[in-house]
Amino acid sequence: MPFSVAVAGASGYAGGELLRLIQAHPDLELVTVTGHSSAGRRLRAVQPHLASLPDLELAETTPETLRGHDAVFLALPHGASGAITAGLDGEALVVDCGADHRLVDEADWTRFYGGDHAEPWTYGMPELPLAGGRSQRDELRAARRIAVPGCNATAVTLGLAPGIRAGVVSAADLVAVLAVGTSGAGRTLRPDLLFSEQHGSAAAYAVGGTHRHVPEIRQNLAAAGGVGTTLSFTPVLVPTSRGILATSTARLEPGVSAGDVRAAWGSAYDGEPFVRLLPEGAYPRTADTVGANTALVGVGVDDDASRVVTVVALDNLVKGTAGAALQSANLALGLPETTGLPVDGLGR
Repeated sequence: MPFSVAVAGASGYAGGELLRLIQAHPDLELVTVTGHSSAGRRLRAVQPHLASLPDLELAETTPETLRGHDAVFLALPHGASGAITAGLDGEALVVDCGADHRLVDEADWTRFYGGDHAEPWTYGMPELPLAGGRSQRDELRAARRIAVPGCNATAVTLGLAPGIRAGVVSAADLVAVLAVGTSGAGRTLRPDLLFSEQHGSAAAYAVGGTHRHVPEIRQNLAAAGGVGTTLSFTPVLVPTSRGILATSTARLEPGVSAGDVRAAWGSAYDGEPFVRLLPEGAYPRTADTVGANTALVGVGVDDDASRVVTVVALDNLVKGTAGAALQSANLALGLPETTGLPVDGLGR
């Protein structure tokens, strides 16, 4: 018998991607969808590309509406999940795609988000290599409350964490520059995201360490064993609807060879179903990850600068959000981790 599922925020980009993946999942049954301004409309009117879905009516997003399901997925704006999750019972699996339950440090939440700091939940990045040789996957099995990582945080963490854990790079003086698709900003109408503003242009934003994913990345790298982590993080909005290409660099520790670097990333991702380390000298492109729950990782060494360079490509709506949510839910529900998740990208 399939697990019954509710999706809150079903009219947005992340919500729509959750619906697409849930519909293809053999062990999940979509029962309830909710929205805010879209409440009362038919699902097909707001997500017309999902032709195979039942034409449900979007309900108001309330704890009462979401109760009684085996699993609840929240795709709500930052700051909106805490009030909803406080009203849900403890039996259901609740997976939050927003930021409300990601950060452990209340001071980080206050500085980068503001408002009330919600309880931190189990972090939904199974591949995160933890200090001591474990992975975050061990923490997700049988979890009942899961916080899905931010999409940019996923890309930078997957690029740098293996080297931090292996001790081949320093956690200080990390630099990450990301090319980010516009869907990462959500579906709310904004003048700066109009086609005429974005087409043929690229623009940096949240410059100078102000992006909300910075403390999350630092938190992840600390869990991997990083001490005294400093990160310069600059995202750049580019005219594509999906995708993140994260180029991150780190200082090599003294005496570390290129072979040591290759071994560190190989050890971290060998056997991972959704994170693929590319052959030496190969680097990814975002087109090869569109629609897939796959992160492609390229690693090289800049000898002149004594730095490791990692390039990570992923689909911000799949591996960066909805796919990570479903992957973590599979683990928590005792299902095979890969169930219902695509590994092949569109390529064009």
